[in-house]
Amino acid sequence: MESRPCILITGAATGIGRAAARLFSKHGWFVGLGDIDHAGLAALANELGARNAIAMPLDVTQPDEWSAALAGFDDRTGRLDILVNNAGILISGPFESNPLERHHAVVDVNLKGLLNGCYLAKPYLMGRQGGRIINLSSTAGIYGQASLATYSTTKFAVRGLTEALNIEWQDDGIRVMDIMPLFVQTGMINDIDARSIKRLGARLTAEDVAQTIWAAATYRGGFGKVHWPVGFMATWLWRLTSVMPDRLSRFIARRIAT
Repeated sequence: MESRPCILITGAATGIGRAAARLFSKHGWFVGLGDIDHAGLAALANELGARNAIAMPLDVTQPDEWSAALAGFDDRTGRLDILVNNAGILISGPFESNPLERHHAVVDVNLKGLLNGCYLAKPYLMGRQGGRIINLSSTAGIYGQASLATYSTTKFAVRGLTEALNIEWQDDGIRVMDIMPLFVQTGMINDIDARSIKRLGARLTAEDVAQTIWAAATYRGGFGKVHWPVGFMATWLWRLTSVMPDRLSRFIARRIAT
């Protein structure tokens, strides 16, 4: 059983998840590593050490795998302080250029997988002082993004679920928050077919996003702080679109994407 705080991170084998796992481990947390990339998990678990981390093969689209991972984590640690729903996939290009099954896969991982985690982790978070769920959203959840339509749709849904559960679960003492980066320098954006990345660039690193996850995880203010944009540009877009009329928001989104 662990006396130190414990965090479970999905999509932990690479990119943002791996950077977050390293950061929390550096700060003395015990880290659960969930992913379908077994080799990547094994390498990271070996790097962090058995005293500090446990690798758990986890396909977030499968509720049974979630149940097994959460139970195994609880057996090892006796506590879950934070769940980071980071696992996600992306398709790009004109909407009709991707097979329908790929659109369904994006919804299954980015939305249903995250929903599975929220639903099944809640009993483990109950009674934990400061317990919280941190969901990976995106600035694509601020205004619909051309050439990233289905990905953007899932991030809008993540934003809505986060806002709703942050209200529902306040009386249970569980905060639900989301992280909203722009494009991040990870393998997810390799070969992306969206003009917006050419216009805006991928200025953020996985470590930048991990630092924002850390800030959200250790935040001690009120429940009203729900959304966490990453970096100046994401913060500017979030604030600007929140006060602009829809026609102006659409104009900016179109200028970025076309």
